[in-house]
Amino acid sequence: MREVIAAIFIIIGLIVFLLSIFGIFRFKYVLNRIHAAALGDTLGLGAIVVGLMIMSVNFFAAAKFFLIILFFWLSGPIATHSIAKVEILTNKNYEERVREK
Repeated sequence: MREVIAAIFIIIGLIVFLLSIFGIFRFKYVLNRIHAAALGDTLGLGAIVVGLMIMSVNFFAAAKFFLIILFFWLSGPIATHSIAKVEILTNKNYEERVREK
């Protein structure tokens, strides 16, 4: 039963990664692409690592997997924000793209 639940989490994570890839290729503007990549990365990686935590029989291995999730949940939004800020500061057409028509 544990393997089935872990497999469901891992498959959900892979589906989220796949949908994130489609979002990256579908959107035209870089900030929308960053948003799709960041959400897919955080949710997909979280689901896969939770599946691996369920599969692990050792408490210390599960604790390491939890630290991996924690690290990515703390560093992912910071990296995404940094990339978005660079795009805003270096793109000369930013004001035209953001302005409502």
